[in-house]
Amino acid sequence: MRIGIFIWLALAVCTQAGGLEFTETLKEVNAGADATLVTTEFSFTNKGDKPASITKSDSGCSCLKAEISGGKLTYAPGESGVVRTTFAMGNFSGTVDKMVALWIDGDPADSPSTRLTVRVHIPVLVGVEPKTVKWDIGAKADPQIIRIQMAEGKPIRVTGLTSSSESFACELKTVEEGKKYDLVVTPRTIDAPGMSVIRIETDCAISRHRIQQAFAVMRKPSPPQLPVKP
Repeated sequence: MRIGIFIWLALAVCTQAGGLEFTETLKEVNAGADATLVTTEFSFTNKGDKPASITKSDSGCSCLKAEISGGKLTYAPGESGVVRTTFAMGNFSGTVDKMVALWIDGDPADSPSTRLTVRVHIPVLVGVEPKTVKWDIGAKADPQIIRIQMAEGKPIRVTGLTSSSESFACELKTVEEGKKYDLVVTPRTIDAPGMSVIRIETDCAISRHRIQQAFAVMRKPSPPQLPVKP
């Protein structure tokens, strides 16, 4: 029972910090495949008995901008406002979480009392799995496969591959034209650490989905884990 009360109080602090009560702190948006910007709004009201001010906001990412009611930062008791966020989708795909931290007057500099999360669901037109293939230095230079699968609908073809490093050989194999491809990556050397950024070019009609990236990494072996003493 005490644990339940503690969790309830913690949630109350998150959504009603410094007198400002937010209707929601998580917004989910289903974006269109051709969308470039996603805008969401978080409404709040000062439920306290004295004025409350938002002293600072930080999204931690240049892709997410936050605007607070046209620049108004202080709210009298009973007064309401809106935090409007704009997410620039760039080359993101899949489910993406982005957060805005808000400091209400009195918050410690390193501890904002309110965090607003924008969760954007973006269609995957060109799926790349896994995004990264890895080898340990000194291990066998066995080839690994990155599978490229297109979304249902109009065919999308891979038109080119570019690797940033000659330490990895890349070979594209067509499984089903316009639908499925295998990218076979093989290290040419296993003696030193290295990385390659593999640029996958397609003829996707929507420009922001046209270019995808995958990564090949040669890394130092992880140290053996010590047995846990009983």
